Amino acid sequence: MTAERTAAAVSAWVPGRSMGLKLLLVCGLALLMSIPALFVFALLSDRTNRAEEVVRDVGGLVGGQQTFLGPVLAVPYAAPPLEKGQPPAAGVFVIFPTQGDAKVTAHSELRRRSLFEVPVYQADIAFDAAFDLTGAAGQAPLGAVLDWNRAEFLIGASDARGAKADVTLQAAGRSLPMSPASVLSESALNAPEQKSRSVQDRGLRFFGASAAGVAAPDAKFNAAAKLKFTGAERLAILAFGKTTTLDAKGDWPHPSFDGGFLPEKRHVAADGFTAHWSVPFIARGVPAQGTSDALTRLGPTALGVSFVEPADPYQSVARSLKYALMFVGLVFLAFFLFETAQGKRVHPAQYVLIGLAQIVFYLLLLSIAEHLGFDGAFIIAAGATVGLISLYAGWVFESRRQGVIALAAFSLLYALIYVLMRLEDLALLVGALASFAAIAAVMYFTRRIDWYGAAQPPARVKESV
Repeated sequence: MTAERTAAAVSAWVPGRSMGLKLLLVCGLALLMSIPALFVFALLSDRTNRAEEVVRDVGGLVGGQQTFLGPVLAVPYAAPPLEKGQPPAAGVFVIFPTQGDAKVTAHSELRRRSLFEVPVYQADIAFDAAFDLTGAAGQAPLGAVLDWNRAEFLIGASDARGAKADVTLQAAGRSLPMSPASVLSESALNAPEQKSRSVQDRGLRFFGASAAGVAAPDAKFNAAAKLKFTGAERLAILAFGKTTTLDAKGDWPHPSFDGGFLPEKRHVAADGFTAHWSVPFIARGVPAQGTSDALTRLGPTALGVSFVEPADPYQSVARSLKYALMFVGLVFLAFFLFETAQGKRVHPAQYVLIGLAQIVFYLLLLSIAEHLGFDGAFIIAAGATVGLISLYAGWVFESRRQGVIALAAFSLLYALIYVLMRLEDLALLVGALASFAAIAAVMYFTRRIDWYGAAQPPARVKESV
């Protein structure tokens, strides 16, 4: 046996030449690419946190996410002491209107700081409340004496810094200027009403106006108020009446309705939205009157509108990163098929270079999306990446034809990535079907491959004499 023939035979028997082992190696390299993908995800998380910090900063300057409470009546009371020798217990008895109506008109704009945009708004809010105090005093705590002379009308807002005009309440034909409420802070000093402190700690600041001469046992009257506030991202109205209605309209084209109740009617168009809520007493789940603790129970009744920015690049990039391993694996499988079809070996280092090019795709996508938005960034990053790895395929296999085939295959693959980013609810289904189809294609095109390769020992060759 000549030295050349012996070397060739031994080389063919080396297990590393097995196509089966090569496929396992390729799969292992695809998993290895998850490590740099995690670094990209960490960078994305840092940029997302920075964007959220900017939203908080800018939103805080205009009032942030605002929640409003329409007019309610707060009446201080004194009750017999719980134990002999102790001073009388004090508290606040809250009476909600029998009918509460609110109308909101919001004008929005985008505020920009550095690379980040924050949706802010100015809202004109009109409250109308119908009070019927007939029999309300009978629901006060046992033995409590209501002090009607110190009763206050209360209106609440999350952040008073968003106020753009003073608030005046009209009740029973009288104009009552409102100022920071005092009745709740006074009651908070008394042990039986410690929970009233949490009313303000849980996000509302109250304005008050004296109800003396208006509120009295069995009285019936209407109260109305108009507010002008700024805020950011979200606006909500609490169900402040036994029965509450809300009509909201704004010029933001991408609203998201949330909170405890969804609107009964809504209309969303390119020039804005309108929505109508109606919350009956039985659905509200809060009594018509009670201690100040009843105010803290209104949180789940919020009727909210969020000013959503649909072109959030960070959310789209994060969604694409979740499929990074799958797409790196699909590109590796494509190169493996090219390798088996061309009969030309691709070194593991070359697979690593291809994988790194795909990881850099996500870096390009993130950095460009901050300036141009996700769609434009995807076209640029995907075009550059597909062009690079297709050109590399032509170099590796020394075939222009193979480069064109790679360009078509990888263009289709990255188009699939974009479709997955836009489908949202169907992304998992489409991704699973695409993965299944890719595995089926690999099975079909490799059906005639001898996965053991030349794994059997070489046949004994007789030496020539």
